[in-house]
Amino acid sequence: MVDADEHEPAGTDESGDIVGSEDADGGTGTLTDTYVAAIQHELVELPADATRVGVVRKPTSWFHGAIDENRPELGPPADLLETFRQREEDMKMQGLCEEGAHNAAWDEVGFEEAYRKYLEESDEARAAIENLESRLAAGESLALVCFENTEKKRCHRTALRDVLSARGSA
Repeated sequence: MVDADEHEPAGTDESGDIVGSEDADGGTGTLTDTYVAAIQHELVELPADATRVGVVRKPTSWFHGAIDENRPELGPPADLLETFRQREEDMKMQGLCEEGAHNAAWDEVGFEEAYRKYLEESDEARAAIENLESRLAAGESLALVCFENTEKKRCHRTALRDVLSARGSA
């Protein structure tokens, strides 16, 4: 079993990620992230008290069974996903492997930059981020969950985790 992408106690870890942990009076909760199949197949060890928060725009029924709640407003916008998926399929047709096509399309469409811009400009996304920040500040531990295994592919969930971590440090 592997650990979730969990952050260490307050400060920065080796990769420079800003992180938090609960303090004696219930201060900042931990923030982790993982993918749904890791939960379903018990491939990940999440903190026992972590609320599993889906960040998927269109979850399946089986996705709902693995999470505690879903925040679709934190999923990538439909037009960005469509542009990305079309480019990914084009690259597969050109002979790239699944992971190669995924990551190349991610770069080509500027996925992370567009997603971060969406998080800044969307009222719904900003409200959802503020809600998660408040919960972390109150000591709740959260695990962000979506479909993508980030071992070989990039994912919006990681960008969202980084946004939450950076904002929590300000």
